Amino acid sequence: MNAAGAEPPRGRGGQLAAQRQATIVAEVNSRGAITVAELVDRFGVSDMTIRRDLDALDSSGLLHKVHGGATSVGLRSAHEPGFDAKLTQESAAKQAIAAEAATRVQPDSAIGIGAGTTTYALARQLLRVENLTVVTNSARIADVFHGNARSDRTVVLIGGIRTPSDALVGPIATAALASLHLDLLFLGAHGVDAEHGLSTPNLMEAETNRSFIAASREIVVVADHTKWGTIGLSTFATWSDLDVIVTDNGLSTAARKAMRDTGCDLVIAS
Repeated sequence: MNAAGAEPPRGRGGQLAAQRQATIVAEVNSRGAITVAELVDRFGVSDMTIRRDLDALDSSGLLHKVHGGATSVGLRSAHEPGFDAKLTQESAAKQAIAAEAATRVQPDSAIGIGAGTTTYALARQLLRVENLTVVTNSARIADVFHGNARSDRTVVLIGGIRTPSDALVGPIATAALASLHLDLLFLGAHGVDAEHGLSTPNLMEAETNRSFIAASREIVVVADHTKWGTIGLSTFATWSDLDVIVTDNGLSTAARKAMRDTGCDLVIAS
């Protein structure tokens, strides 16, 4: 009972609001970030209920409310969530983006796939493509192809220093990319911003991504709508470097207009 003698509010899932909010804080601190959609599914309450929870927790300084969800109070431009922490976030959107992006890959192509959870989903979509050469700096992506070995596929895993997001980066990686010529490159991003382009919290990953871009004829960005407006420590691509960005239908009208104004082709995966 509260001071007015009323019972504390309950969600449809039967949890007290205070208990639900405590669970939200614990989950955000564990994962680094979480979306409203994930919380709605988890607790069985309305979108507005979750947003009120996030407003209250943000006001209390227990998390940061952001567009579409929340981040840990420790999440700043240099913070880099781990691969597993990001793998379950916006999974449906990532699958839709991956399926759309995969239609751009033709047999007999040499492609690059940067590290990330959306590019990981893309790799699984590409298992059916014939006569493919894949260059990647992600052991997880290489494992997707090695687990489905084919005589008409070549997979090149470049080496380097491993980041929290499971990218292999640094001077070894950039040196390996310097001699390559790729038809098509798929890159994810920690942040997508109209002014600052694509960014990452990791300086060496930024440098490796720049080398990937320099080695590629066409660059396709795969990034879900929650990446919009986020700015990491280091920009690795401006809009003039890019050809296409594939995102999901959760992208706001304002963000769609801002992306189109960059001159980069915008594709919304359904």
